[in-house]
Parts: sequence; C-alpha cells; structure tokens
Amino acid sequence: MVSHHKVARDATEAGVMRLITMMSVLFPVVALVQVLVNSRDYRQPAVAVAVWLAVLGAGAWLVPRLRAGGLAAGETAAAIAVAVAAVAATGAVYRAHGDHGSVDLAVLGTVWLLVLVVMGRSTRVWILAALLVFAAQGVMLMREPGLNPLGLSQLAACGYIIATILAAFAALRPTLETHASIAARQASLASRSAAERAAAAAVQQERRGRLAVLEKEALPLVRGIANGTLDPAEADVREKCARHAEVLRHSLTGSAGASALAAALQPALRAAAVRGLPVHVQEIGDPGTQRPVVARAVLATVDAVISALPPHEVLLTVLASGDEVELYLTFREPPRAVPDLTRFGRDVPASACWRACVSVPGSGGGCLEISWRKDGSA
Repeated sequence: MVSHHKVARDATEAGVMRLITMMSVLFPVVALVQVLVNSRDYRQPAVAVAVWLAVLGAGAWLVPRLRAGGLAAGETAAAIAVAVAAVAATGAVYRAHGDHGSVDLAVLGTVWLLVLVVMGRSTRVWILAALLVFAAQGVMLMREPGLNPLGLSQLAACGYIIATILAAFAALRPTLETHASIAARQASLASRSAAERAAAAAVQQERRGRLAVLEKEALPLVRGIANGTLDPAEADVREKCARHAEVLRHSLTGSAGASALAAALQPALRAAAVRGLPVHVQEIGDPGTQRPVVARAVLATVDAVISALPPHEVLLTVLASGDEVELYLTFREPPRAVPDLTRFGRDVPASACWRACVSVPGSGGGCLEISWRKDGSA
C-alpha cells in the first residue's frame, strides 16, 4: 500500500505490455521469415538470420525489464544500439534491385525497440533514437543506387512506419498517466471513506453500549432516589451518580481525557509542533493500555512518518473497537521520502497482528495506517 500508482495502471498497462510483447516476437519473426523466403535477395543470408535472432534475444532481455518498472539508461542505450545495428547490418547484406518496390523489413522489425524507449524515456530521447534508425536506413537505401525516386519513396515509407507507430505509443503515455491519477484518487477516496464509515460505526456501537449500561444501572438508581429507597446524601449513591453522569456526558459529546496511547505519542507530537507541524489528535473508543513493545513501535512509526513531512497541519485519529485498534495519520502534503516501516514492527510479537503501511497517492497527500490488537491475542 505504499503507492496507488501500481493499482492505477492495472488494466491499461497490462494491455499495452501485451501488445509490446507481441510486437517484440511478431516483428522479428516476420523479418526472419522474409529473409528465409527471399534468401537470394541477401549477399549473406546467414548474417541476416543472425541479426533477427539477436533481435529476438534482445526482446527476451528488455521486455521483462520494462514490465518490472522501465528501462534504465544503459538498457535504453542498448535498445537503441540494437535497433541501429540491426538496420545497418541487414541493409549491408541486402541486394538492391532496381525493380524491387517493397520496403526492407529492417525498420518494421526493429521499431518495437524504439517503442520500449517511447514508453520509458523522455520525448527527446526517443525522437533522437528514431532519427538514428531513420538515418541508418537512409544510408543503406542510398548506398548503391544513389539518390533516385524509388529510394526516396522507400525512405519515405520507412519514415512513415517509424512516425506512425511511435506517435501512437507516445499518445498512450499521457493516457496512462491520466488513468493512473484518476484511479489513485478514487483509491484514496475509497480508503478514506471506508475509514470514516468504520469510525462512525465504532462511535455508534460504543454509544449504544454505554447507553445500555446507563439503562441497566443508572435508571434504577434514579428511580430509587425518586421513590425514596436511596438516599442521595450517601457517599456510595453520590459516587454512582457522578460516574454515570460522566458516562452519559462522554456518550453524548465524545470528549474525554487523553488515553495512555495519546500520552505515549506526546514526544513525537511535541517535536512535530516545534517544526511547525501541528498534529490534531482525535480518539474514538478506548485504545486501552498498550504493551511496551507495541507502544514503542507505534511511537517510532508515527515519529518516522511525521519527521518526513513538510510543515502543515496533520490529523491523527485513533479508532478502538473491541480488541482492535487502528491509527490513521492523514496529511495533505506528501513526505519527502517514504520511510521503511518494516523495521519498527520487528520486535512486535505476531500475536499482536501488527500492520503498518503508508499510502501516498499520485494526487498528493496520503495516510499512515497502523493496526494491532489490544491484548495481543491472535
């Protein structure tokens, strides 16, 4: 749950990657078949066959890396180099015929390599790569017959192939980003809405429980005072009345003193306030007294996230329902870096069902969510 961006690209990105994978196999295979069928059109058919086998190998190496998160600079350079070398090597062994009107499949067979660059690098990079491949193809087409109408038409066809395919995939990039942004926003709103509904349900459940206690204990107490069977001057009666009055007040207003958990978080909250990051705390339900190992993990996790936030107001909500405790730290400005939260829960026993994660949508803001069991039972 570190980022909704991965969820945002599920259907659209999967379809694009399937198309690129298909191109990485289909285009070189078509070119390879063309070499085998028209082997007499090549001075050295074995060289052309080796070229397309190498291009297939490049697909097996590069496509999984694109799926894993994009091509690095070195992998991008390798993709461009393979494309240019394949075009140059195929053109070098191809026999030019004056009556041959078809465009060599070298560009079509390697253009998918440029698609990898389009999907992972800036516009400047993939345009430069396209020009390099186009220039290599132009040199190969013009090397023997020179400048002639047939060569120019073939070169124009090559340019059309490159421009059409790359422009189509370049247009997909903003579509993917828009899809990711919308889906991330929807996921964030759904998460916050679920948390608010859970909080409201917990409040209602807690109030119903307290009012049930009042009905069972307080009303008989009031009736006893009213009919004279109980003396309101007695210390025991007065203590019961005060206790039930406090329960009723808390049930209606939801306000109470700070819990032991809120007190344990005070060092992190005071340090945040000094940095200009006030944290507003609200508690729903009674989180109880935490075991020291859990309290230390909560404090360390909250402090790590707060320390990474820029100055702005932050809301911390503690929701306790039954044996479950959930803590939400909601912020409007994303952290400078998302801390590794796994190290804070290493000492927490598995029976506590400890879970901590940070959600940082691409639309900005985010939330830290921590959950555990009060009593540590599984």
